[in-house]
Amino acid sequence: MNLHFIALKATKHSDSQIILTAYSRELGRVAFALPAGTGKSAARMRALTMPLSLVECASDPRPGREILPMRQVVQSIPLAELHSDPFKQMIAMFVAEVLAAVLQSGGADEGMYEFLEAAVRILDGADSRQTANFHICFLYNLGRRLGIEPDVSTYTQGSLLDMEDGTWRMTAPLHRRYLGEEASLLAWRLSRMTFANMHRFRFNRMERNAILDGILEYFSIHYVSMRRLHSLDILRSLL
Repeated sequence: MNLHFIALKATKHSDSQIILTAYSRELGRVAFALPAGTGKSAARMRALTMPLSLVECASDPRPGREILPMRQVVQSIPLAELHSDPFKQMIAMFVAEVLAAVLQSGGADEGMYEFLEAAVRILDGADSRQTANFHICFLYNLGRRLGIEPDVSTYTQGSLLDMEDGTWRMTAPLHRRYLGEEASLLAWRLSRMTFANMHRFRFNRMERNAILDGILEYFSIHYVSMRRLHSLDILRSLL
């Protein structure tokens, strides 16, 4: 059958084989066996399956088969800048690492796949101002799709975001996982951020990193730990 997928993570399995983790339209999370080494075939496959590449291949999924073969591998949608622009390339690595952590199980989810494919295409065509805020916009909207978005209807002026409950409240909770008044207002503002307007949100590097830390902590509380992302420190230094 033909599979359409988004490449997430390549891990060396042996001297001759690499395991590619991906998210497919047809099956959800999948793993493929790729050739390792320095030959032309291996180099071509690595170029086609860089983080967030949009790929189509033929495969033969069977019950109990955890690692799939792949053949007739082509780009399903060519990407002009994603893997040539260093900033976009770093964001792609970060987003792919997040998705590899988040999309651990479950079958096909066409709505999720379409959201991810659209996001990849937006990043590929983004200008510098859009690129700077892409990861923030992506993470917030990913949380919305996963069903963990804070309840924005509970926000009122001066309220505090309880990170554990995902609600705003007028008094601080007994635990320490909550945001101060200014950060809580910013968290509410993020609910209005879309890929179409993300360039209108102006943050300096310190603010952008603080927002990123808050979103990753929220994911860690409500979905899966984000405390071991290898690409995070490099991303911080670039944006």
